[in-house]
Amino acid sequence: MSEFALGTKPKAEHFPQRNRIISGMSIGVLVVEADDHSGALITARKAVEQNRDVFVVPGSIYSPMSRGPNSLIKDGAKLVVTAADILEELNLNMAVHQIEMKNFTPVTDTEAQVLAYLTKEALHIDELCHCSGLPAATITGTLALLELKGLAKHTGGMSYVLA
Repeated sequence: MSEFALGTKPKAEHFPQRNRIISGMSIGVLVVEADDHSGALITARKAVEQNRDVFVVPGSIYSPMSRGPNSLIKDGAKLVVTAADILEELNLNMAVHQIEMKNFTPVTDTEAQVLAYLTKEALHIDELCHCSGLPAATITGTLALLELKGLAKHTGGMSYVLA
């Protein structure tokens, strides 16, 4: 990635601009090792400026390559020890399962009826019952299945939105 013309020779002073593009195209940046003046730290700083998440694997306090990551943790970056930490923070831990469910599970007539009332605005279960004429037990069961399929999302307080 580069904003420089094709054929421009790589130069150290161009790397920060490239790192800005890389962080801008990402939803988060993971730093594993970096010395005090590493390009990874430049990318992390650019990510913060662009409101991206910065994730860091901690390292030994005796390793020069851990100074950067440990400093980022000290400054508020999110400490991770497994990939699951990142998936959880980005709310992606169920994404693969939801995509699979969405692709392979057909929507029933009841689900279609409930989906017709859901929008990006939170709607309380009571309102769904009133609008659809369906009993609360049917609504709650249907919403649970729609959540598993990745089609609806619980926003708290018994309210749901279209995912």
